[in-house]
Amino acid sequence: MAHNTPLSDFPINIKLKLSALWSAVMFCYIYGDYFQLYIPKQVEQFISGETLLDSPVKLFLASVLMAVPALMVFLSLILKPSVNRWLNIVFGTIYTAIMVLIAINSIAPWWSFYVFLAIIESIITATIAWQAWTWPRC
Repeated sequence: MAHNTPLSDFPINIKLKLSALWSAVMFCYIYGDYFQLYIPKQVEQFISGETLLDSPVKLFLASVLMAVPALMVFLSLILKPSVNRWLNIVFGTIYTAIMVLIAINSIAPWWSFYVFLAIIESIITATIAWQAWTWPRC
């Protein structure tokens, strides 16, 4: 006999939503970087240093760029709502803009996976900014 009663659900705390969204975007970043290794001649370019990250400064800046979302996974859970909200709005917006620019500048046959992930990442980070903007009030 089929049950037509709705399934039970409960509201998810905004901090958990934001942390989960930052986690999801980090997985996309990691997979994009990993799949990049499968592009022909890419490993050779890494070994020879012929990449976009061809200097210690660029590599450091890329590390900072990746550290922020990783930290936001945790910070979204522990920060007070007012600071938390604004950090998520600011970083969600910044990372959305970055990923849109990357998607636009990566259009090429071997980079279609990267464009796809950049689009997903921009949707996730835009959702982060929107969720923070519409943070529930007491």
